[in-house]
Amino acid sequence: MYPLAPMAPRGGAVKYQEVQYPAMAKRARGSVRPGQRRSIDRRPASSSTAGGGGVLRSVGLTEGEAIRAAELEAALLAEEKAADAARKRSQVRSTREFAPAGSLAVRAQEEYGYVGRDVREITKIATLLFTILIVLWILVDVTKVIPIL
Repeated sequence: MYPLAPMAPRGGAVKYQEVQYPAMAKRARGSVRPGQRRSIDRRPASSSTAGGGGVLRSVGLTEGEAIRAAELEAALLAEEKAADAARKRSQVRSTREFAPAGSLAVRAQEEYGYVGRDVREITKIATLLFTILIVLWILVDVTKVIPIL
């Protein structure tokens, strides 16, 4: 049997002894692994557990249960209608708040107008700064009016 662990040698030859490991439990099909939940088996309740004692119940609902079911259904329908109405009101409000002032082309034309004006301002400022730089260069290096130590 494997694996065999060597025993301490006594007098020459090395003897091997079989190592017994504890038996591992095998998983059965459908077992739950650690960190997972077992699936919920929902089986219809048997007649002995559903009613009181061993009394068999009829398949249908009693009159009281039917009335209660109708009340619950009416309450659920009223809640759904209220939720639908609230959702419609919020949709109407959201479309009113974000209604476009004009077509997309008109908005784009206005944005491009802003961009064009900004580019003209930038070129004016860059030209002014470049002109000042050239005038200072002429005064310092060419005419030597402003001496630099």
